[in-house]
Amino acid sequence: MFDKAVTIKETTEADLENTKNLWNNGAVMKYVGFPKGLGATTEKMNKWWIWVMQKPKRCHYSIYAEGIGYCGETFYNVDEEHHLAIMDIKLLPIAQGKGIATKALSFALNKAFQEGLAKSACVDPHPDNLAAWALYKKIGFKVKPRPLFLKASPTYLEITQEEWSQKNI
Repeated sequence: MFDKAVTIKETTEADLENTKNLWNNGAVMKYVGFPKGLGATTEKMNKWWIWVMQKPKRCHYSIYAEGIGYCGETFYNVDEEHHLAIMDIKLLPIAQGKGIATKALSFALNKAFQEGLAKSACVDPHPDNLAAWALYKKIGFKVKPRPLFLKASPTYLEITQEEWSQKNI
């Protein structure tokens, strides 16, 4: 377990270069279908940042850890009609396996439930991403039937606000 300080903060324009480098890292993006990285440009990142920071329905966070620096990102996007927060987290390989993801995703879940007004949250990890599955299980996500209003995907895990409040890590 990582015993140094972890900082999770709303992403600012100053964090975009780090996020771009994260997305262009093939090891990070392998399980989301981009084994050579996303190929993000500064121009695309600037446009994305305007879209992603539309609180309270969505918010993006940058993760930093003492002794590592920038570690990755976590994010929520609330489907307001269904009160469902779609969650995401990505970490650089140097930050993986240290408990940083648990802290960061827990932080984003709290924000999605408190500020984004979600009643439940979901993830859809790649079937082969065993580390992601372990993280989501630890957090309390459970395999549930995928709602029909979501785009098709082979996996779907969900946690309700009530389940999270009982689990709260």
